[in-house]
Amino acid sequence: MSDFEKQKNLNQPSSASPKTRKFAREMGININQVSGSQRGGRVVEDDVKNFISSKMMNVSEIKESKSNKIKNEFEHFDFGEIEIKDIPRVKKLASTYLVNSWTTIPHVTNHDEVDITEMDNFRSTLTNIYSGEKIKITPLAFIIKALVASLKKFPNFNSSIDDITNGKMILKKYYHVGVAVDTPNGLMVPKIRNANTKKILSISKELKELSELCRNLKIDKKELFGGSMTITSLGGIGGSFFTPIINYPEVAILGIGKSQKKQILINGKFQIRTMLPISLSYDHRIIDGAEAARFNNDLKDNLGRNFAYKLAI
Repeated sequence: MSDFEKQKNLNQPSSASPKTRKFAREMGININQVSGSQRGGRVVEDDVKNFISSKMMNVSEIKESKSNKIKNEFEHFDFGEIEIKDIPRVKKLASTYLVNSWTTIPHVTNHDEVDITEMDNFRSTLTNIYSGEKIKITPLAFIIKALVASLKKFPNFNSSIDDITNGKMILKKYYHVGVAVDTPNGLMVPKIRNANTKKILSISKELKELSELCRNLKIDKKELFGGSMTITSLGGIGGSFFTPIINYPEVAILGIGKSQKKQILINGKFQIRTMLPISLSYDHRIIDGAEAARFNNDLKDNLGRNFAYKLAI
């Protein structure tokens, strides 16, 4: 097929249901490139999946042709006992999205530290005014609220890139923050819908409810899509900085490490402060390094001494 004919095919819209078109967009695929297996060339979800598989196979073949063939001369069992297990279904489903995100989006990651001393102290003093019992709120709820404030100030971070043939930005007017939940079956990313309208206490309760639904595999599939930006946290496990992969079709993701007490020089004197490591990965097609640095600075203000989130309890 000539280049002219290929371009002509790209300009002719494929026949497909709205559900199939939505699935293709979520996977970052131009549906007009997919050959339909149904009557009249109609495209179904399996056609999109096969198209993605063929692309992944092509990448694998290229890598294999460039690799040293000696790697194929031995099998793992040649060196000792092994065990073969099925990959969990959730991880299999996620792998397609991850590969698409990593190969489609030019990732860049900015690392920084946030002084959350005041936030942590404030969180530890919260009590029920009637019973006097301590109110336990996860730090993640505060981070979500602070993130929403930064998304309002930097709308490019709350966007997506339209279909490849259009190449336009979709600026979202809603604030649905995704949160990566660690489950026995793999990571799942439900959304806190309209986080801008919710109090921190409500967000904290909703986080627990969504986490339970994910761990029990009872979460509605739709709740895993339609996000503004995602937060992934290793704070409960350990570690500091890392490079989180953007949750396509979003354009940024915030990685949270484990907070630590550190000696920080403030006004010529060392003070013990609680420092939170953050890792911001972003799509360099839309966001540049300067804008990412400003976003991080704004987020630091929202979580730091400027703790205006107190009003959102």
